[in-house]
Amino acid sequence: MKIKEGFILRSICGQSVISGEGAANVNFSKLVSLNETAAYLFQKVVGGEFTPESMAGLLTEEYEVDFETALADCKALCGQWKEVGILED
Repeated sequence: MKIKEGFILRSICGQSVISGEGAANVNFSKLVSLNETAAYLFQKVVGGEFTPESMAGLLTEEYEVDFETALADCKALCGQWKEVGILED
């Protein structure tokens, strides 16, 4: 999977948010708020292919977390991103 074109990470009043830009995302009227960890993952995976497993690997390299916990969190995060329409397979 990958992040759809036109979605960028911004900092608004100290909060990390994903917003849509461009004609392809004209119907995307949401700002998706991210915590520090989710923003870290977005920055690492935007522009390329990834899986929940590869995301979990990124988390275990950066944070003190075991792979199973990281994987469960990454699967949940991917589900949320799919639900709001920023991921494509």
